[in-house]
Amino acid sequence: QVQLVESGGGLVQAGGSLRLSCVASGSIFSIKSMGWYRQAPGKQRELVAATTSDSSTNYADSVKGRFTISRDNAKNTVYLQMNSLKPEDTATYYCNTRATSNRNRVFATEYWGQGTQVTVSS
Repeated sequence: QVQLVESGGGLVQAGGSLRLSCVASGSIFSIKSMGWYRQAPGKQRELVAATTSDSSTNYADSVKGRFTISRDNAKNTVYLQMNSLKPEDTATYYCNTRATSNRNRVFATEYWGQGTQVTVSS
């Protein structure tokens, strides 16, 4: 099993910044991708940013130029630097990873963190 623990959420004024962190631990064999999703009340969960094992990145259009995803492979950690935050960025942010475990080294499984709240006040 793989566990994800997020940190770094909080309350910030519009225009401010926050940095989210997510550490993956457990019986990890290989991490294929790590990323961040968010879900606002009454809305579907959506991709914010993701990075794969070859360091390629993908961003939602709404956060391009403001958010930056980065990854420390040695620490199995992914970060999300969020700048110029807007009230519409308010949501619960979830860490996501696709990884193979020591028990199953062939097929990757998707794992989710418990979520961290980001609230941006106007």
